Amino acid sequence: MKIAIVGTGYVGLVAGACFADSGTHVTCVDVDEQKLEKLKRGDVPFFEPHLAELVKKNWPARLEFTSNLPAAIDGREVVFIAVGTPPQEDGSADLSHVLKVAEQVAKAAKHELALVTKSTVPVGTNQRVREVVEKHAKVKINVVSNPEFLKEGDAINDFLKPDRIVIGTDDDRAYDALARLYAPFNRQRNRILRMSPKSAEIVKYAANAMLATKISFMNEIARLCDVAGGDAEHVRVAVGSDERIGMQFLYPGLGFGGSCFPKDLRALVRTGEELGVDMAVSRAAVAANEGPVRYLLDHMEKDLGGLRDKVIAIWGLAFKPRTDDVREAPALRLTREIVKRGGSVRATDPEALETAKERLLATSGLDRVTLLAEPYEACQGADALVLATEWSEYRAPDLPRIKASLRGRHLFDGRNVLVPQAVADAGLVYRGMGRPQLG
Repeated sequence: MKIAIVGTGYVGLVAGACFADSGTHVTCVDVDEQKLEKLKRGDVPFFEPHLAELVKKNWPARLEFTSNLPAAIDGREVVFIAVGTPPQEDGSADLSHVLKVAEQVAKAAKHELALVTKSTVPVGTNQRVREVVEKHAKVKINVVSNPEFLKEGDAINDFLKPDRIVIGTDDDRAYDALARLYAPFNRQRNRILRMSPKSAEIVKYAANAMLATKISFMNEIARLCDVAGGDAEHVRVAVGSDERIGMQFLYPGLGFGGSCFPKDLRALVRTGEELGVDMAVSRAAVAANEGPVRYLLDHMEKDLGGLRDKVIAIWGLAFKPRTDDVREAPALRLTREIVKRGGSVRATDPEALETAKERLLATSGLDRVTLLAEPYEACQGADALVLATEWSEYRAPDLPRIKASLRGRHLFDGRNVLVPQAVADAGLVYRGMGRPQLG
């Protein structure tokens, strides 16, 4: 089978590499010639475990890169749209890139094909794409909704071993083409869920809203524990032991970030407004997500006697481990607030130093922020350490070395991954999220 994928961002490149590795011939299309040349050398522009190896393994035998869209879709049964849908000022998704690609494909298509929206799009987008296609196409084009469910840091595994494959189409021929394409990932049991395009479009937003809501809810419980004197870790384990609730996404921390949850929740709220539906729970989850960083800053100011002229070491800048994505990362919000309150920051991350530098320069600059590759060097002379991203290499640190490097004694565990008693035994003062202070 031969397919084309328009867009070589996170979703498009992961999908292209995984489809190619299953034996499908994939042509990835992008307008950025420099990016295409780098991809041909196996140079992936973002960090995702195992993705670069998969690209190198399959190019050029089954994975091609080009900027020529008409040539790329010629002879293809399926064409995916995997371009960005960035948020607009009102929170709604910008569909201009999706609709532009739909028009280009419609004008260039010489035979029947399935045009599949892989990008995260609000309900009603399938219909808008159909209208563009019907206006410009000379042949039959079946528009299909096929949302992605990829976790940054584990996207390859998610694609190769999906929980579900959602296909939104009313056309049997298009459905059969997608079912054949996904057959290599659907052998153990049937993971395909066929539904209407509108239902498929809602699924992605609904899933992300549910997961984000669990995070925000647990962070509110952690705040309650903090004020009332409970221990959020004990509460989490007891609540998560209920099989109806489960442990996943039930971890107190500094809140969610990245390219999906914040953007998708705002888009869902905006879609509800447009349709006259108050998405109150999703709106509350977005608002609650601002709380944890603010609460941690309050504790830091109290424990350190203010942040003016204080030096704070931060371990972790990416919004989660195993990615270099710092979009809406809590660690960057924390960094900006520390600087705003008169402090300075010495920060480190295994993968996100460059992306953090770019993001800080684009927003508030790097004044009073030093980025360092070595975590213990970041602690040197600092008044406190904040563990902001739970990278595996930060979970069992050399606590006596941290104690010797800091000029202060405070360790703020923003992800509740350290053992409080071990921190206290090393001569440090431990404070987690919704956990009693120790030391």
